[in-house]
Amino acid sequence: MKGLLADYKSKKKEIRQRLRYFRDIYRKGERDIFSELCFCILTPQARAVVCDKAIRELRKKGVLFKGSVRDIRLYLKGVRFPNNKAGYLVAARDFFRNGKGLNIKSRLCEKDSFGTRDWLVKNIKGLGYKEASHFLRNVGLGKGMAILDRHILKNLKRYGVIKRIPDSLSRKEYIKIENKMRGFFKRVNISMEEMDLLFWSRETGMIFK
Repeated sequence: MKGLLADYKSKKKEIRQRLRYFRDIYRKGERDIFSELCFCILTPQARAVVCDKAIRELRKKGVLFKGSVRDIRLYLKGVRFPNNKAGYLVAARDFFRNGKGLNIKSRLCEKDSFGTRDWLVKNIKGLGYKEASHFLRNVGLGKGMAILDRHILKNLKRYGVIKRIPDSLSRKEYIKIENKMRGFFKRVNISMEEMDLLFWSRETGMIFK
């Protein structure tokens, strides 16, 4: 644990800068928020840097907000299950479409982020609890949430928060592990959002998203 705390101390400034960047996304507007949602839809079984590059290309080419499934599919190079995920992006865009624009921000409840997470999982194809938590964290609304990907679960087992890494996560199991994680890191005075970025940086060598 001493090594973890020392690592946190050395990276705390950069981690908190990144969290401020996420909060700024929410203030920017609908397209930036939607882009972050699309990024999180792409991430299952795919590298985050590859997914981020794909979203940037889709925006640059003007495809993300108006392209067809086929158009979007062309830019998902290196993303696993590109056909399905291109369809998910278009379905999400249609779900939040309001006339010619998007209406996503007003449908995210800042006062009930956990309820919003349930709502997202229920209504947006391609989002499970991990991806919905990731999205809400990336727009500054994920306080107290865990992003239980393989990096996080590996570290939770390492520090004795969980005894084993589950093969799959139901809603009940996800929340159970999330509560254990929250209690554990509350004792060492590190927030869930900070710990996620710290664990991720230890596994990948970078503080990203």
